[in-house]
Amino acid sequence: QVQLVESGGGLVQPGGSLSLSCTASGRISNIYTMAWYRKAPGKQRELVAGSSSSNTNYADSVKGRFTISRANGGNTLYLQMNSLKPDDTAVYYCNAFLSTTYGSRGNYWGQGTQVTVSS
Repeated sequence: QVQLVESGGGLVQPGGSLSLSCTASGRISNIYTMAWYRKAPGKQRELVAGSSSSNTNYADSVKGRFTISRANGGNTLYLQMNSLKPDDTAVYYCNAFLSTTYGSRGNYWGQGTQVTVSS
């Protein structure tokens, strides 16, 4: 089995900062990409930031404010969120595209963590 466990999130005032983390564990053979997505009420899920072995990418709406990074041999994913806006309010999900020691390959998701930006 593979698990993605997220932590962080919470309530913050506009202009504040929050940090999210996600650790992948279990029968993992190789992690190809990891990413953060978010889902706001009434909106479609959107890619916030992604990380592969060669590059990172960001949604236009978060460029310059959010930073994605990986550690722990690539199994832990972080999202540093600065200058937060009310529009950043959403449930944030960690995603990993990986292969398992069973020989399978696919997308795995964390349970989601709520980020609320409000005064």
